[in-house]
Amino acid sequence: MELDAVSIEQRDTADPLAHLQQLFSIPDGIIYLDGNSLGALPKNVSSVLTNAVEEQWGKSLIKGWNCHNWIDLPSRVGNRIAKLVGAEEGTLICADSTSLNVFKVLATAMKLRPGRKVILSDTGNFPTDLYMAQGLKELTGGDIELRLVAPEEVEAALDETVAVMMLTEVDYRTGRKHDMSALTEKAHSVGALAMWDLCHSAGAFPVHLKEANVDFAVGCSYKYLNGGPGAPAFVYVAPKHQATSGNPLTGWMGHDAPFAFDLGYTPSAKTDQMRVGTPQVLAMTALNASLDVFDHTNLEALQAKSIELSELFISEVKRRCPNLELASPTDPMKRGSQVSFRHEQGYAVMQALIDRGVIGDFRAPNIIRFGFAPLYLSFADVFKAAEILEEIIAGDLWDKPEYHQKSKVT
Repeated sequence: MELDAVSIEQRDTADPLAHLQQLFSIPDGIIYLDGNSLGALPKNVSSVLTNAVEEQWGKSLIKGWNCHNWIDLPSRVGNRIAKLVGAEEGTLICADSTSLNVFKVLATAMKLRPGRKVILSDTGNFPTDLYMAQGLKELTGGDIELRLVAPEEVEAALDETVAVMMLTEVDYRTGRKHDMSALTEKAHSVGALAMWDLCHSAGAFPVHLKEANVDFAVGCSYKYLNGGPGAPAFVYVAPKHQATSGNPLTGWMGHDAPFAFDLGYTPSAKTDQMRVGTPQVLAMTALNASLDVFDHTNLEALQAKSIELSELFISEVKRRCPNLELASPTDPMKRGSQVSFRHEQGYAVMQALIDRGVIGDFRAPNIIRFGFAPLYLSFADVFKAAEILEEIIAGDLWDKPEYHQKSKVT
């Protein structure tokens, strides 16, 4: 059944999450379908960040570490993120970048499984995770094997040689979603540890780290958590590993008593051991403010709306652009909060869309990718985006020289 503007408006009127859109700053005339790459700006962040700069830093100076409790930001922000990924308080720290956290966890996992040399991952994993594993392999003189299999072959590839299974829950290109619980259980059945990358999961749909018995997890905060460009990442350590894991990057903030200034390193017995250097105070302050929006809803409601938005988009694009190939799973429970299509000139198509005010992104070699952040997207946005995509495809409006000139960031 073809939908019209009236029926779409009715869906928006009935949307119980529609009021959340007013909490974000979206430029007029822009349909933002790239929250899976960089979340939109929550309106409260600007004033909070201004206060942190002008009042806290500007007036308190060095006293801010104590009087504004900057030193505990990694734990305070980490505990807020923990609630969004099904983790217990005190098990997740906000710190560093995803890449650094991947390295910390991989080195830790290999130490916890002496005698095993294999890091198992899949060919759909985000490249930085694989690069960090390759770097660890080189650092150890090639004593580690990074074993890559197709995503659908991970379960069968788990055996007694694997020290740690390293997977990203949601494929960054297609949105395909791994079964975290089932694969973690299988990893444990062969004595392997399970590490999950939640970059495309956290803040998009319910995640259950404790329930799934996950050993370690990492993730970024600038996508669905809306923490801002370059926002700090996070790392999770299951309680059973906290006393024995040991961060290989033994920076002073992971010390049991950093301000004792001991010449020898004694790791914190808590997740704090995963800290390395000085907290990024301004970035964490912005992230902390951005998380306030999640106090107004729950992840089950966000997932439900995400599915409605993405199903609407898929049906409209299929009807309007039958030659586009859907790259994402058709079952909404088997994909994250994104939808991808294939087009041999995908980069140019996306540039044409952006020029028309529909912002998504491109992933090589031929993926046009659309994120559905239900906190600030309406059904009208999605319907209009499909209309514009149809106009661009039907009229070959993407075939202009300027749309083929690739920028550094795609």
